[in-house]
Amino acid sequence: QVQLVESGGGSVQAGGSLRLSCGASGFSVSSYSMGWFRQAPGKEREGVAALGFLDNVPAYANSVKGRFTVSKDNTNNILYLQLSNLRPEDTAMYYCAADRGQYGGLAKLRAGNYRSWGQGTQVIVSS
Repeated sequence: QVQLVESGGGSVQAGGSLRLSCGASGFSVSSYSMGWFRQAPGKEREGVAALGFLDNVPAYANSVKGRFTVSKDNTNNILYLQLSNLRPEDTAMYYCAADRGQYGGLAKLRAGNYRSWGQGTQVIVSS
């Protein structure tokens, strides 16, 4: 059974950093497309960053390019998201997602392509 557990969220001031982790069980992250998504109150869920399992080329939302970095630890079966230079508009619940499909380009950031989801971890950025 695929399970995803996020951790690492918290409250930081603008300009600060956080590292989110997504522990995976029931499958190997090296064989799945993995992504980070976020949802702020009253807004739709949006793709933030994602990695495929064949090309290993990351995809990022324009709003986070140059500030967020997604990576996989295949040995420990963990997906990470390093958040730097955080802004108040980054405040949201952050979710980890996984799927066996392989998606190219910005399709990696499409929430509907992912079948397995974690419960989320909250990130709050104050100005």
